[in-house]
Amino acid sequence: MGREFVELFDKWASSYDDTVTGHDPQYAAVFENYDTILTEVAAQAEGNVLEFGVGTGNLSKKMLDQGHYVIGVEPSPEMRRTASMKYPELELHDGDFLNFPTPKVPVFTIVSTYAFHHLTDEEKDRAIQSFAELLPENGKVVFADTAYKDEDSKQSILQHAKENGYEDLLYDLSTEYYPMIDTLQKIFNDHGFFVTFKQMNTFAWLIVAEKE
Repeated sequence: MGREFVELFDKWASSYDDTVTGHDPQYAAVFENYDTILTEVAAQAEGNVLEFGVGTGNLSKKMLDQGHYVIGVEPSPEMRRTASMKYPELELHDGDFLNFPTPKVPVFTIVSTYAFHHLTDEEKDRAIQSFAELLPENGKVVFADTAYKDEDSKQSILQHAKENGYEDLLYDLSTEYYPMIDTLQKIFNDHGFFVTFKQMNTFAWLIVAEKE
């Protein structure tokens, strides 16, 4: 359920903001248009917001600035510490997509960026089922995450990483659980969501699902 990556993110916390702003060439394409992607996710938020995978709090800040009450969930102690130092007004809890404290206020929007791929497809299904149970009618799930349009796109991305010697990126692509778009669509549809997808860069897609 993604907890196997906590140690990695503890180590990454101090340099995460440098990575997402393009300082690491291996991940420049992954985080291309990073601020625009976060802005689009935040623009979709309505009401009280539950955010998974807060990281260092970059998306949280945008939603707080818009006046939303944000409940953050983050499994990495170092990421939580960093986010809390940057944004002490943020309500922040230890947890993950499958195990998190029940919000004390009604939640209308669930958001996440660059985190849902830590779950297997079976775990993604369980998570989305729990979102359907938590959200009211017309409630929203708004994610931005790496996914593959199809098998050809996946192989093209892998080949490009190999040709450029991006060993760290290749390791991530082989150990994480990046889904196919049609797999995500089926899971959301199976749990009563109408979902749309918008490609934001070679890797990342904006995923907006509304509970019907």
